[in-house]
Amino acid sequence: MAQNYKNQLPQITTLIFDVDGVFTNGIVYLHSDGSQVRTANVKDGYALQYAVKMGYRIAIITGGNNEMVKKRFEGLGVKDIFLSSHDKVKVFDGYLEEHGIDATEVLYMGDDIPDVRVLEKAGIGSCPADAAPEVQAVCDYVSHKAGGEGCIRDVLEQVMRVQGKWMTDEAHQW
Repeated sequence: MAQNYKNQLPQITTLIFDVDGVFTNGIVYLHSDGSQVRTANVKDGYALQYAVKMGYRIAIITGGNNEMVKKRFEGLGVKDIFLSSHDKVKVFDGYLEEHGIDATEVLYMGDDIPDVRVLEKAGIGSCPADAAPEVQAVCDYVSHKAGGEGCIRDVLEQVMRVQGKWMTDEAHQW
């Protein structure tokens, strides 16, 4: 765990996120036809597409396999989406190696036990306010916002503000 995560914000180039419990509130509505519906925070979506526009590398690593989730992120400009990631460390390591990224440049946000080992490897490990206690224990930063309630925007805004990329001309366009 880092001494003070704020000192690491200037070197973040890549932000990697889990989905359920981070972009969502962790509640999944189950329909009789077997489909699942999740809700997402539009402010998180705005900040995510803005970060993509501003040149940050964004990736999604999730154990889930929902095509609608993939479409949502593609619609926000995210190109690196890893569904059905049952070994998140393997996906994380492979992604960094493929793109020549040092782990110190990465902020990872997850909320539950499958995220712990990735959180420990990332330059900044972060989680929503309602993450599992085991996750909070290994994180450099615990957002004051819960999953699905703005925790994504919280970390994106912090990184972008420190790097002078928040509220540029591009911020006023979707």
